Amino acid sequence: MSIRVVRLGNPRAAGEGLRIGTVRRPPRGVPKNEYSSRDLYDVWLPELAPSEALLKDADAAHDERSWQKFVRRYRIEMSRPEARHLLDVMAALSKQTNFAVGCYCADESHCHRSILRQLLADHGAEIV
Repeated sequence: MSIRVVRLGNPRAAGEGLRIGTVRRPPRGVPKNEYSSRDLYDVWLPELAPSEALLKDADAAHDERSWQKFVRRYRIEMSRPEARHLLDVMAALSKQTNFAVGCYCADESHCHRSILRQLLADHGAEIV
């Protein structure tokens, strides 16, 4: 059992399980009843996405220094009790069932999901 970290919209892997969107906004122009069939997500969990203000900083992070600033600020947001509890729940679930978490970004190395991957691992999650 494990968590798979994915790009939303990419085809699902065999045995992937429930797909959770950890994005701030739902996809534009896609009817809600098509999110799952278009391999976006089954359940939306924006509480694990960067805040609106932080998303603007991420979009403007065009060098390593500004990216590291985003990383620090996102980690601070994820250290709040509500986020820590969700990370703990997801880590525990990863030992019982397969599921995926993801975002729309093409480049995981400059996406919050790369940081989320590490945060989940830090909380003891089983990750593919």
